[in-house]
Amino acid sequence: MAIEALPPALLMILGGLMLPLLPKRAQDPLMIFLPLATLWAVWQIADGPMMLVRFLDMVLEPVRGDAVGRLFASVFSLMAFAGGLFALKQPSGLERAAALVYAGGAVGCALAGDLISLFVFWEIMAVASTLVIWSSDQPAAAKAGMRYALMHLFGGAVLMAGIAGHAIGGGSLDVTAMTLDSPANWLILIGVLVNAGAPPFSAWIADAYPEGSFSGSVFLSAFTTKTAVMVLIKGFPGTELLIWIGLAMVFYGILYALLENDMRRILSYSIVNQVGFMVCAVGIGSDMALNGAAAHAFAHILYKALLLMSAGSVLMMTGGKRKCTELGGLYRSMPITTVCGIIGALAISAFPFTSGFVSKSMIAQGAADQHLVWVWALLQAASAGVFLHAGIKFPWFVFFQKDSGLRPADPPAPMRAAMILLAAACIGLGVFPGALYALLPAPTDYQPYTADHLVSQFQLLLFAGLAFFVLLPLMKRTRTLSLDFDWLYRRLLPDLLRALAPPANRLGAALTAQALAGVKAVTGVVGRSHGPDGSFGRPWPTGRSVAVILGLLGAYLIFAALGHP
Repeated sequence: MAIEALPPALLMILGGLMLPLLPKRAQDPLMIFLPLATLWAVWQIADGPMMLVRFLDMVLEPVRGDAVGRLFASVFSLMAFAGGLFALKQPSGLERAAALVYAGGAVGCALAGDLISLFVFWEIMAVASTLVIWSSDQPAAAKAGMRYALMHLFGGAVLMAGIAGHAIGGGSLDVTAMTLDSPANWLILIGVLVNAGAPPFSAWIADAYPEGSFSGSVFLSAFTTKTAVMVLIKGFPGTELLIWIGLAMVFYGILYALLENDMRRILSYSIVNQVGFMVCAVGIGSDMALNGAAAHAFAHILYKALLLMSAGSVLMMTGGKRKCTELGGLYRSMPITTVCGIIGALAISAFPFTSGFVSKSMIAQGAADQHLVWVWALLQAASAGVFLHAGIKFPWFVFFQKDSGLRPADPPAPMRAAMILLAAACIGLGVFPGALYALLPAPTDYQPYTADHLVSQFQLLLFAGLAFFVLLPLMKRTRTLSLDFDWLYRRLLPDLLRALAPPANRLGAALTAQALAGVKAVTGVVGRSHGPDGSFGRPWPTGRSVAVILGLLGAYLIFAALGHP
């Protein structure tokens, strides 16, 4: 077997497992080198299966090249490189090792050619990302990591049940397009949507990601939800249900981000919002829409990492402050972080000449091409909402608004370098989109920079910006808590069970007493007939026994004679 046929993911997975065994001076170069080596290995893979493995009378394809997998594996590797550079000042060896394994699992999912291999890498991601959360120094990291692990164990179990049912029903194990014509395929879709953060399973993103460390949240934002998008592109293109699920995610994320006070929770809800655009595009299912989903996933990984790097820098340099009400005026002492944060905010808002504009406009164009007027209109309205919560609210309250009196410096050089690198990528892809379009799954000659696109987008952004400052008194957050769906099973259900416990205990005691009384009555009847003094329990005289036996024998002979003349 040629070395290029081996899964490129093994470079980061094995490297991450070995990392804690090495001295610190050897760990830093590996954090930078392994993602670049993985990127090189990804581009050595030709289209088609590169590796075949026999397992339980099945032929598995742990490595198969295709355009979608190559695009996602490439951006996962680039993100691991930028995230590793940002994390060089991270003292936790566990987090750095888990982050590499996590990124390797994502690359493995992108290139997996069969559902079993996909599931194996999927679970590697779940375990490694949980360790990233648990290695954080945030006070709520332990509990958030446990809830995160339980959610992903649930999603993984549903996915595995679907894969098993799909295989038993005679379906192909290839990662290819499926239809919702069987319970097994529904289970596969549900398992994927759990990882995508679709309602009602969206709260885990805002619950877990903000509890990562200053660098851990950067890795957490990049891989899990986008891997789910990649599987949807391959497995469920054109599934109309996904249009409405995606739109629900879009507006859910906007609403909760506008209500939020924690800067990293704002960006976490924004992840749900942005993934909603991609899920909606997969549901539309045309070549333009699927290209838009893939391109937007690529762009989103980079600008969302940039935003969380700027937030992580603020968190680190201010000694853990993360509430909008605690921050403000940081542009005075953190100019590089401020500029990079603004570039990320413009990119997520699809501002012209940034990466978000050249990718998100493809999704809207896909809806227009299919004459989905309401879908197009809702996506346009959502774009204005994105500018409100991520494009303006995040940088305004964190870096501007009032003077909080804080004067932290910009973060150390590796962290600044990572932010500048991703800021340059956001602008570079926006100015020269052809490099991104060349990687897309379907050939395209799409031109984002037309007069209509530019004018309509500038009008949209200008309207949203004006609305923000007009409504600024309403936008200012206080120390409040926004209830999400997870409140039902995290608070309401336990409280309800505690409230029902006393009457349930009384009912259980009454039923137990009645059951014991019934058993006592039955045993009394049996005791009277079969006990030592009962008719069946005391010894019989020999003569009576012989008489009974002779009677039974006589009855048998009479019935035998009547039945056989």
